[in-house]
Amino acid sequence: MARSMMILAALAVVFWISPCLAGEIPISDFVRYPSYSGVKISPTGEHLAMTVDRGEQDVLAVLRTSDLGVVSVTELPGKNSVGRFYWGSSKRLVFNTYIKTGRYALQQPPSLGYLYAIDIDGSKPRRLMYEPRTATERAARSTREDTEGLYEVLDALPDDDDRVLIRIVNPFLSDKKLNRIGLLNTGDGRVKVLASAPRGKCRFAIDGLKLPRFAMCVDEEEEDGGLYVPADVYRLDDNDGWKLIHNLKASGKILDVIGGAADGRVYANLSDGKGTIAFGTIDVSTGEFHRLFNDPVSDPSGYIESAQGDTVLGVVTRAGKPRITMLEESHSDVDLYASLAASFPDQFVEFASSTRDGGLVIFSVRSDRNPGELYLYDRQTNKARFLMRSMKWIDPGRMAEVRPVQFTSRDGLKIHGYLTIPNGSSARNMPMIVNVHGGPMGVRDDWHFNSENQLLASRGYLVLQVNYRGSGGFGPAFENMAYGQWADGIINDIVDATRWAIERGHADKDRICIYGGSYGGYAAMMAPAKAKGLYRCAFGYVGAYDMEVQMTKSDTSRRESGLRYLVRALGGTKSERDAISPVNHAGAIGIPVYLAAGAADQRCPPENTEAMEKALIAAGNPPEGVMIQSGEGHGFYKEENNLKLYTEMLAFFARHAGAKQ
Repeated sequence: MARSMMILAALAVVFWISPCLAGEIPISDFVRYPSYSGVKISPTGEHLAMTVDRGEQDVLAVLRTSDLGVVSVTELPGKNSVGRFYWGSSKRLVFNTYIKTGRYALQQPPSLGYLYAIDIDGSKPRRLMYEPRTATERAARSTREDTEGLYEVLDALPDDDDRVLIRIVNPFLSDKKLNRIGLLNTGDGRVKVLASAPRGKCRFAIDGLKLPRFAMCVDEEEEDGGLYVPADVYRLDDNDGWKLIHNLKASGKILDVIGGAADGRVYANLSDGKGTIAFGTIDVSTGEFHRLFNDPVSDPSGYIESAQGDTVLGVVTRAGKPRITMLEESHSDVDLYASLAASFPDQFVEFASSTRDGGLVIFSVRSDRNPGELYLYDRQTNKARFLMRSMKWIDPGRMAEVRPVQFTSRDGLKIHGYLTIPNGSSARNMPMIVNVHGGPMGVRDDWHFNSENQLLASRGYLVLQVNYRGSGGFGPAFENMAYGQWADGIINDIVDATRWAIERGHADKDRICIYGGSYGGYAAMMAPAKAKGLYRCAFGYVGAYDMEVQMTKSDTSRRESGLRYLVRALGGTKSERDAISPVNHAGAIGIPVYLAAGAADQRCPPENTEAMEKALIAAGNPPEGVMIQSGEGHGFYKEENNLKLYTEMLAFFARHAGAKQ
């Protein structure tokens, strides 16, 4: 680990301001990375810490709150990135690390399992792990195996300047020692183990006193493609140890404990596997669930927490625009949140962090047109101070509106989505790009600023996004509809959405192209093959086109749970998988195609793209272009590579869906 000696250069992305252009917004403005991602204020308020995205690597910056002057920048060696970070004290930060594997893998960055601590000025860096220092300690090492493993921060313990609460995972130990929970000293790396899990493969939740109180444990057969479905929920009794309070098979319901509030309540989600997920509290003795909120259409997508994060004030759902349902009435932060939200109409306001005493609060503001802004609210003065914008070079006034839409599919299923409408347009009889999200299971499109869609809209295209069956956020049953339906139900939803846009008069039927990444790339090939004449061109990006490649070469296939997922999703036999592989339907596509992939993509290996190219050539429809970019994975990181990608993409769309011929 090294402290950057060129701080201003390292943070140039934060403070550089592009000139305002009166004409067409350059592609480069849409592919530049935001100035910051996560931001947290120090416990006593003198400093702000933030991660800064530099493409292939994220660094950690510390600024003075008073004038936003740079105090330090921490850059890790190699391609290691700073991940989640925490204030261990007002002078010391704790963070984990990960390696980026592609832009589409950013939703849940894979942690390397290592924790580091560093002072705010960049001094005293330390990898946090137990290291025997004396002969006596080394001799006693076997008795301290509970402290060895990979660390994950569960809580920064704002009232403790020396320690954080961690989960310890050691894959080389079995049964109860696989998962433990303990207190980690951020200065010397010593750990005090508080509890071991009741059995293997468990996740912990803490109560309002910051004590380990609940464990959600998964059975091997319930672990589906890496998704965590708790089969058993245990409560830790100080005298009697772990007590089973909920069982999936006995109840038929999935209980997932979130954590405890300052007043002793314990929050949880409950699902019957059919309808949407309910939010509520549980009786800590019996595990009985008390429902507080359950939307018939949408799962909770997030929560409005108090500024200090010790109470849930409301629930957020996102069937269309974010919808907030407040559950608290008496908490002082309810009025504060209402006041701030009223100051930013048609935008989403969220508390980001606060000082230990709650006197200073960082809150964020964002919308479909606004990439994001940060403000500092002072309770003493009752005033909010603007801090910074995430993409200062973007003018929200020139951005496109994102309008929630819904329609009924051919089999009667209600489908939600979004239509991005170019600024100043009528949304009538326009060229349109159908932008299909990846996944397909569990991923979804959302109402927020999307650089890719805004770029397309800036060139005069409507952009249609579809939360087809299998998308996350609409209940487990809706999500499970995607299994075995990659080439049927999902594609039907996408095709039906396209026809809906034509019937409503939004899209010009002769100027529609389809595009997507990952599963979206798959759909970009499969939808034209199944709905001949509907699309004028197709652009596949980091797509899966040959299911045997996915079964044998993808990183998903390297895990037992991943293989179970692939079999369930794609079929148990080669003939089933061949039937849904776009490479075997190349002759039916019959429209101009462009393919792009990352040479280092492990999720959808580039062999997919090579096989699709060969199949199209054999069918007499060679791709207009093929880009297999060196050094890129499952989604491009480097700005120069994204500039190249979108330059090619826009030229391709212009040839086939641009101005009427």
